[in-house]
Amino acid sequence: MQVKRLLTGLMVGVSLTSVGIACTQQRDFQADAQTNPSATQQQAPERAPDVPYVPTPQAVVDRMLQIANVSSNDVVYDLGSGDGRIPITAVRQYKAQRAVGVDINPQQVREANQNAQQANVTDRVEFRQQDLFETDLRNASVVTLYLLPEVNLKLRPKLLRELRPGTRIVSHAFDMGDWQPERTENVEGRTIYYWTVPKNVPANLKQ
Repeated sequence: MQVKRLLTGLMVGVSLTSVGIACTQQRDFQADAQTNPSATQQQAPERAPDVPYVPTPQAVVDRMLQIANVSSNDVVYDLGSGDGRIPITAVRQYKAQRAVGVDINPQQVREANQNAQQANVTDRVEFRQQDLFETDLRNASVVTLYLLPEVNLKLRPKLLRELRPGTRIVSHAFDMGDWQPERTENVEGRTIYYWTVPKNVPANLKQ
């Protein structure tokens, strides 16, 4: 009987200890998630990129940012950021407050981060491996694009829905269908298109 009571006591003690450990681990996990949100975040699901990566010539990058009148007041988002040259140039040459590059290809994101380190701009440039259709654009004051016509059209409702009136959009090579650009310019045989988000978006542009 004494042996039986002893075994029973040990089992209860082990059980209570296990519960205590589990609760402690749960608290530790929750605390870590609060202080380090990235610990619980997953990268965007990988899928085929919407466009093949083709770098924008530096002369076109410069002119895109000049046309958008990028300054220290701006937060620049580059959708399909590739090697990161547009966000890096925005903060390094045009003194943008901050720049965010978005690319679904993890290899491109790694390369862009390396380029940002070499340019000493990692304090103001961030590269995200994300689906550009899922990226929250509300903080942007300038958005740059080098995608494809069908991707621009698919993206247009999101841009007009999330971006504040007055936000500038600059696209290399491709337009936005029946959303007429306010300005076009040719640089080294490449066309640049420029729009600003209107306060009242026409119904035909929302779809």
